[in-house]
Amino acid sequence: MRENEYSLAGKMIAMSIVHGGPGPNFLSRDLVSYISGQSSVHSSVADDTDEEIGKVLQEIQKASSLQTLRHLMVQHSTMLQTAGCFKHVKSLEEKHSIVKMYLRWYIIDRNHSAIERFQNGLATLQVLTALQQYPLALTPVLCHSKKKFSAVDIENLFRPELSPDGSNQRAQENKTTSFWADCLLYCEEHNSEVTLEDVLMFATGVPCMRPAGLDPQPCLEFS
Repeated sequence: MRENEYSLAGKMIAMSIVHGGPGPNFLSRDLVSYISGQSSVHSSVADDTDEEIGKVLQEIQKASSLQTLRHLMVQHSTMLQTAGCFKHVKSLEEKHSIVKMYLRWYIIDRNHSAIERFQNGLATLQVLTALQQYPLALTPVLCHSKKKFSAVDIENLFRPELSPDGSNQRAQENKTTSFWADCLLYCEEHNSEVTLEDVLMFATGVPCMRPAGLDPQPCLEFS
């Protein structure tokens, strides 16, 4: 905060997206939802990276009776009071709202100053404005995703420059293209030290798809 690094991070991300670089792909969906103007929080206890806090929230979430829930509320009153969600519960169903309130505080409210500075940085080159206008299009660029490249993704990305159909060269090119597909599949199945990301990095200079796409589109030339 003192070095204003949150603002700098926002600027770096904005510059990268606009100038054809990669997106960050590491921010939480709730954070991106919040800065894009959608205030809802959809995190689950599993998203909490603090082991002790996650354990407490799981206990509250799994409480099987009102008496157990009240006991847990008292037992962890200090933690819940810090987040402003300690209260006298009247029904077992309130456990869900308590967990949701805590997660909202943990992810958004306690980090308000840092998020505000990050937003200021992200406003560079109107990226924040674009995110708020087109959240569905830009959210995947910013959020963490476990989806990885498949061999088919890479195969479809590289456009082969083929000779006329029926020519001798075309027959050889079709054979070579099938070897290329086999090679990509080999990389995907981890039978090689070379990964699909390595292939993309070698050919294009980036290990992932850029938000603005790749221009020019990668192609296969046959020698």
